[in-house]
Amino acid sequence: MTGARRCYGAGMYEDLAREALGHVDALYRLARYLTGRDADAEDLVQETYARALAGAAGFTPGTNLKAWLFRILRNGYISLYRRRRASPEVSGLDFAETAATEELLRDDLELDRLRKLVAEEIESALMSLSEEARTVVLLDLEDLSEVEIASVLDCPVGTVKSRLARARAALRRRLRDYAR
Repeated sequence: MTGARRCYGAGMYEDLAREALGHVDALYRLARYLTGRDADAEDLVQETYARALAGAAGFTPGTNLKAWLFRILRNGYISLYRRRRASPEVSGLDFAETAATEELLRDDLELDRLRKLVAEEIESALMSLSEEARTVVLLDLEDLSEVEIASVLDCPVGTVKSRLARARAALRRRLRDYAR
């Protein structure tokens, strides 16, 4: 083969699949915030893996697999959103379902209630952002670099920087009571 691009052999597909499965939680978190529903997020992650397996020959070994998977997930979400928006039965995604919060200290009910309230406030603030702003924040939280986020979103790095700055400022404004 010529150039930097190589294809996976039969055994290497298994390695790619195994490595890709290591990112399932991160993919689910992003899908959950994008769709607002557990079932839709699960479907989107499943679709992401199906598309990744179908397009595995196009993945360049040694590049960022996580960013590649996030890009597939984002494109899948855009397709889902467009299908739903065009559907006469559904006008956009239903964001009514809220995320369940983990109970870290089950013995302290007051602390659990406070954690749940704060988590709901944070999720509400995050969900109030535009899709672009929310996506860039979530990708940043997954420790992707600005260059990797730009690759996932298919936009210039400068656009990522400005979206991230505006999104962080908006979150600071919405959550200013917790900063005190």
